Amino acid sequence: MEKKNIDWSSLGFAYVQTDMRYVSNYKNGAWDDGCLTDQANVTMSECACVLQYAQTCFEGMKAYTTQDGHIVCFRPDLNAQRMAASCRRLKMPVFPEDRFVKAVVETVRANAAWVPPYGSGASLYLRPFMFGSDAIIGVKPATEFQFRVFATPVGPYFKGGIKPLKLRICDYDRAAPRGTGHVKAGLNYAMSLYAIVDAHEQGYDENVYLDSGSRTFIEETGGANIVFIKGNTLVTPKSDTILPSITRRSLVQVAKDYLGMEVEEREVALSEIGDFTECGLCGTAAVISPVGTIVDHGKEIHYAGFGPTIQKLYDTLTGIQMGRIPAPEGWIEVIE
Repeated sequence: MEKKNIDWSSLGFAYVQTDMRYVSNYKNGAWDDGCLTDQANVTMSECACVLQYAQTCFEGMKAYTTQDGHIVCFRPDLNAQRMAASCRRLKMPVFPEDRFVKAVVETVRANAAWVPPYGSGASLYLRPFMFGSDAIIGVKPATEFQFRVFATPVGPYFKGGIKPLKLRICDYDRAAPRGTGHVKAGLNYAMSLYAIVDAHEQGYDENVYLDSGSRTFIEETGGANIVFIKGNTLVTPKSDTILPSITRRSLVQVAKDYLGMEVEEREVALSEIGDFTECGLCGTAAVISPVGTIVDHGKEIHYAGFGPTIQKLYDTLTGIQMGRIPAPEGWIEVIE
């Protein structure tokens, strides 16, 4: 397969339209067979439920070219599970998990020429998503839905590539107890847009959100989970309102099984973040990005940036994804 003529190393994290995407529609209580299409635009009623009441959820994942030339995807079964959980919480029909994985594979295979070559630093980002498509004017769930998967080649998530990030403790809340913070709902991200634009205008890369109940515990950032390092211990915040990151889950296993680290998944108090030596943001888009500084209303807490442990976590996880290091069983979906 001849690759597209793209300067892969100059890609940012932005949408580039590729050749094909997968579409399946839900109507009269059942999903249709689904298919690939070259049509990138979506046509729907002006009163579509997604436009009126934000009934939508999504996933994010990547396909890579490995060291031996295979095209693979990283743990798509977990994305399928997480989307199913999001659908149940938002009163949307679950797209069957086996069909989800098959749709992802078909989309990647149909866009193989867009998968960046090994060593380019880029990847093919995949966005499975679902939305209520029929006209709903009263406040209630839709009865018709569309599931889609599109692909776009991307570079680093954070502007300027991988470098120590500067974060701030945010005065806004990301999610409420018993709310939707634990699912990947579009509405969660809409409410964070004001805060992230304000953070960027103030010179920060991201916001660190606290629990909305007591505002004393660290939760996550607007686009990634957060992890801390102290000695040989990886510490990850635990909360019912944190999105269960697949990358964080994978890093926990990498830390235990590959690096011999201790792992603590627990509440992390704002008052203790100065006790850690390293800090990182983890997620599909970011993998694990080093944090250099967290600013708490004028008080600066500094970390080692790309310290030795964050570096080892990054090298090991990306090594698994790229085929340089043997992967645990079931982690790699070989597509070609």
